[in-house]
Amino acid sequence: MKFKWYTLLFALLFTGYKSFSQQASTDGRQGNTITTAVPFLLITPDARSGAMGDVGVAISQDANSTHWNPAKLAFMKDPYGFGLSYSPWLQKLVPDINLAYLNGYYKLDDRSTIGGSLRYFSLGNIQFVDVNQIKQGDFNPNELAVDGTYARSFGENFSLGTALRFIYSNLSGGATFSDQQTRPGTALAADVSAFYTKENQLFGKNSTVSAGLDISNIGTKMSYTDGGPKYFLPTNMRLGGAATIHADEFNDFTFALDFNKLLVPTNPTRDIDGNITAGKDPNRSVPAGIFGSFSDAPGGSSEELQEVSISTGLEYWYNQQFAIRAGYFYENPNKGNRQYLSLGLGLKYNVVDLNFSYLLANQQQSPLANTLRFSLLFNFASPSSGR
Repeated sequence: MKFKWYTLLFALLFTGYKSFSQQASTDGRQGNTITTAVPFLLITPDARSGAMGDVGVAISQDANSTHWNPAKLAFMKDPYGFGLSYSPWLQKLVPDINLAYLNGYYKLDDRSTIGGSLRYFSLGNIQFVDVNQIKQGDFNPNELAVDGTYARSFGENFSLGTALRFIYSNLSGGATFSDQQTRPGTALAADVSAFYTKENQLFGKNSTVSAGLDISNIGTKMSYTDGGPKYFLPTNMRLGGAATIHADEFNDFTFALDFNKLLVPTNPTRDIDGNITAGKDPNRSVPAGIFGSFSDAPGGSSEELQEVSISTGLEYWYNQQFAIRAGYFYENPNKGNRQYLSLGLGLKYNVVDLNFSYLLANQQQSPLANTLRFSLLFNFASPSSGR
């Protein structure tokens, strides 16, 4: 038995939705995209960050901080709130792939906040056929992650946060491939994060300057067969900063910059016999994979730098009611070659925030072109606040 979309699904799984095979770069070198299981965990789920080039680790806190930096939840002003986001995904390849994200938070006291989220990724409907191309039924491959988060502030400027995550990935429905019985993959993971924010003066204006660090998806390897290969989760380090300039009582401008690096082994270079000629053996433990990810690229330090992707974002708020956003994401051509501009709008009315984003990319080369995201946020103030 085989899948109609089998090749596409596992290309999506093991290449992080970046490229379906190693492509030669413009200078003739061969690309070396890092591969992991469940790369849907790295997809930007919300429209605000999606409109700002996928920045999020240090911008002002909201309910979506459960994804970007749980430590930011400690500085939420409202006692509780929740968010809902939806995005059709890779519509140029398959018309029914989508990502849904539900999250919420609750402040225990002035210092501590708990939160949770559910992320559901549907890869659309596929069809089983046997070796004679006779239809055997339909199946909906899907993946999900359930999180619980906790954040605590230490003083007025600094906080720490963590998240625990259960991950479920069902890509085959228990079908048999190459005489191997498949099963859903499961894993446990954790995030650790930190956030610093301080009121300051920039260009003679009152400003808020922030910095954040989040290391996500530190967890067990994932396998889809008993006794078969095990794959690393997309452990990712995100480091960034943001500055919001309060120009006057009506106008606020935010500038943000994030750096991302996957903390998993880089594929080594091998000869025709499969022997490693450059780089390191990727078959190692999770801690060894994390710490070794800074020095295992076959191209040395120059290739290690290529593995750092860059996100930049701008946000303008008028009277804290209407927002215009823009951003740019850059990834080295040898490491996936995702490069795109993003735009978006935000509208705040009473307790509701409505956000929208649109991704601009090369129509011929990028399956991410024209990606849309929609988000709703609900923040409920205490009765004494007057809202």
